[in-house]
This record gives sequence, structure tokens and C-alpha cells, in this order.
Amino acid sequence: MPLSQQRRFPRRRTSVGASRDFVTGVLVEWELHFLIEDIALCVSELTTNALLHGVPPGREFCVGLHRSEESVRLEVRDSGPGQPVLRYHDHEACPGRGLRIVSELADGFGVDDHVVGKTVWLTFKAPAPPPT
Repeated sequence: MPLSQQRRFPRRRTSVGASRDFVTGVLVEWELHFLIEDIALCVSELTTNALLHGVPPGREFCVGLHRSEESVRLEVRDSGPGQPVLRYHDHEACPGRGLRIVSELADGFGVDDHVVGKTVWLTFKAPAPPPT
């Protein structure tokens, strides 16, 4: 049985930490402790990118977690234009590495376009939940 939780966050810097707390709480509830560190890092990066590049003033963004039998999907949806780009930098460059890092941590990465905005998503392999 698939599980799903999502929450909206305002366009504020404090929303990055709040989104981290949200996904951590959901993963604890789903007893997926081994994914907390990677997904918390990834949601921090994706929500920071949404705030810097994707969420127009006065708007919100949405963070969702979806659990299937074999994976967890993290989604960050915003209403801004444009597409995130995976960049290749030299070893000395600091900015612009975030999407490259999260795409390496995740088992899948993609962007879904919408009429307004986009959803950046990552998938992580997870074992099937125990029978109830």
C-alpha cells in the first residue's frame, strides 16, 4: 500500500530547516531511519534551490514524500519558471554543486514540467515494509 505525505512551506529561509524536520519526521514514522541522512541533505538542497530560483515572492513551495514497496520519492514543487541544470565544475568551484551531489546520492533524479512551475524529484531504494 503506497504511503504519501506532503506539506507546503512559505518562501522563507527558515523553510529549509522546517522541510528537513518534516521529511525526518515522516521517515521516522515510516521506520526508514537509514534514509534520513541522505534525504534530509537532499531536501535541504532542493528547497534552497526552490527558494533561490523557483518560488516567486508571495508564493509557497511543496515538499512531498511518497513510499512504494520498493522506493521513496522526494518531491519539491515550485511555481517558478526555468529548469534546474546539472553542472560540471572544476574541483575548486563551490557554488553549483548541489544538484550534482543529490543526483549522486539518489537512485533516480528528474524534473516534471507543469503548466505553472515544476517538480524536482529524487528516488531512493527502500526495502518493502513489513506485513501488518
